[in-house]
Amino acid sequence: MEKALLVTIKLESQKDNWQTEDIIEELEELAITSGAEVVDNISCFRETPTPNLFIGKGKAEEIALLCEEEGIDTVIFSTDLSGTQQRNLEEVIARKTIDRTQLILDIFARHAHSPEGKMQVELAQLQYLMPRLVGKGIILSRTGGGIGTSGPGEQKLEVDRRRIRKRIDNLKAEIKHFSLHRQTIKKRRKENALPTVALVGYTNAGKSTLLNALTNANQVVADSLFTTLDTLYKGLQLPNGENIVISDTVGFLYNLPHHLIEAFKATLEEVAEADLLIHVLDVSHHRVQEHYQAVMQVLKELNAQDKPLITALNKIDSLEDKSWLLTSGSSFINPVPISAKLGQNLSMLLEMIQNNFASRMSLVELVLPHTRMDLVDLFYREGKVEKIDYQQKGIKVKVSLPKQLLEHLLHKEEVKKA
Repeated sequence: MEKALLVTIKLESQKDNWQTEDIIEELEELAITSGAEVVDNISCFRETPTPNLFIGKGKAEEIALLCEEEGIDTVIFSTDLSGTQQRNLEEVIARKTIDRTQLILDIFARHAHSPEGKMQVELAQLQYLMPRLVGKGIILSRTGGGIGTSGPGEQKLEVDRRRIRKRIDNLKAEIKHFSLHRQTIKKRRKENALPTVALVGYTNAGKSTLLNALTNANQVVADSLFTTLDTLYKGLQLPNGENIVISDTVGFLYNLPHHLIEAFKATLEEVAEADLLIHVLDVSHHRVQEHYQAVMQVLKELNAQDKPLITALNKIDSLEDKSWLLTSGSSFINPVPISAKLGQNLSMLLEMIQNNFASRMSLVELVLPHTRMDLVDLFYREGKVEKIDYQQKGIKVKVSLPKQLLEHLLHKEEVKKA
């Protein structure tokens, strides 16, 4: 296990509600998720970054001394470094130096399992690497494994700009192919009048746990960051019988690197095109407001900030101050307090989802010929059958159906309103 030193930098120009201790806490969690042993951390406050080291030379030498004393293998910076800054820091510190984006990319590389997920991670890594090709310095000559080296591999790090550009173009083309395939599936869903719901939220907020609780999806869950990278789609029948598709995808993060949003845009299209978003929020976390704002910022970047949204106030079983739900919980958009882990208030959440799509359903009485038992099966599958009466002249059914499906059926001569 690599021994890591965390260097948290707070710039005077950085205007947000995140305190230094919160940035340290999240950086440490990211480092642990990547497999590092965090030995120590240093905070650094600056008015502006220096062009050659980002931090001052004295601070860099202090870090070098600490690394020597504590046997540090890797120094992880909380902010993005340019190629020149990274190379110069490695020369002064004499240790492998990576920044926050590299750390996140490393975690993504470890957690990507599908072919598309692996390609998206590789694309993000190469796009990150491209402006950092600074010659045959330390950055390009690293060998061996460890944090910051997962993904494309050494053979891709040694190629020239032209070959990297070509690989980036190829990856974009392959990802576009996956995107087109997804568009075909979406078109079929729309033809079948299936509304879509996308789970969004900060990483480790409990999206996968909620998906499992609602659909028995058996999605892998863990108390760590970015457990889910590959989008999962599951069917769900609402209490009124309407069928919907619900999806879970990559979690968001404070100051999510732009490379990742760009590389995962094809996957995140599901969020932008969903009929309803469920924002899963960990209300037991002390930075709940900041997590909420970070997610809303990413939704804005995806042009999805105005979509219908339900805020699932998750992990109420871990909430120490239950009065928070009354004092602060009501300030979120369409809030519903739940515990995905214990299954608390999930019926309330389903009712809110159902109410969102209520205008899409119609309660009608239809008469079918006895030869169309396939339509009876369709009614049970795609709607909610209230009453069915097998009469001599035909089958009389009282059923709630999606309006789009009903319109399609009424064009058939053998289907008539009672």
